[in-house]
Amino acid sequence: MTEILALIEHDRGETAETSFQSIGLARAMVDAGLGSTVTAVVIGADGDAVVSDLGRFGVERAISVHHEALTDYAPEAWGEALAAIVADRAPAAVVATGTDRGNEVLAHLAAITDLPFAANVTEVRAGEGDAVALTRVRWGGSLLERSRLNASMLVLSGAAHVFSAPADAAANDVAVEVFEPQLPETASRTRIVDRVTLASGITLTTAAVVVSGGRGVGSAEGFAPLEELAELLGGAVGCSRVVTNNGWRPHSDQVGQTGKRIAPELYIACGISGAIQHWVGMMAAKHVLAINTDGEANMVGKAEYAVLGDLHQIVPAISEEIRKRRANK
Repeated sequence: MTEILALIEHDRGETAETSFQSIGLARAMVDAGLGSTVTAVVIGADGDAVVSDLGRFGVERAISVHHEALTDYAPEAWGEALAAIVADRAPAAVVATGTDRGNEVLAHLAAITDLPFAANVTEVRAGEGDAVALTRVRWGGSLLERSRLNASMLVLSGAAHVFSAPADAAANDVAVEVFEPQLPETASRTRIVDRVTLASGITLTTAAVVVSGGRGVGSAEGFAPLEELAELLGGAVGCSRVVTNNGWRPHSDQVGQTGKRIAPELYIACGISGAIQHWVGMMAAKHVLAINTDGEANMVGKAEYAVLGDLHQIVPAISEEIRKRRANK
């Protein structure tokens, strides 16, 4: 069988933007001749609502995994469940989106099945002989690695925001198979048992607009105009690592290699030089506007739009213009 299994990540039935990107990776592999069919896998009874939504993404077949140990996210149990499906169906590949959870679950699957695991793939194609040619992100996005992988079954995660699975209003009918694996007792030793809500509403990872500040903001108080602009645009405020190091913003606001990786429609970088570690966190943004006094800054060179000048004057001016235009409507 040349079936490719695509893990659909969810949190108690709630999906994120990245949840369905594994379908995009699976389809890219089919196009490359590495498989012929795509089957989505949703783990846990809470994921049944996700299964019903798969038709919008062109999915025709899905496996819904049920077990008493799968009431919440449990990485070992998810890995064991995937291993049970692999033993039952012998697919050509198992793929997921390269999020923290996606990579964690596939790492467990690879360990259980004694197979190699290639994470954060950006391209996959047929290679010489039985090998598959891969390009993947390494070192936090600072380099791309080209390699060859030879395995009896491919275990791959696609780098987040690289492979897309556009939704279609005309949903397909999805043929759903319920699968109940036999899981070892140890599968539940790592699992979520309690939750604390740190943020609600628009967050850094879900906002369509992110207004982010760096060293050039100058102080914690200097973020007030950025917060005002973000509120006007219905967005969120982010920052660079130096800002958190200086104690101006909490680490939860940091964008970058050691912070959050985001993909907003618009990223407004205020006083940010654009070091590679920061760029890794926001390089999936659809559009980038840089506001900086240094025309040679990396962020200015990489941005789609740039305004050279003092952010403490420019940002309030943008906010004022937005208010004027809204008042004149």
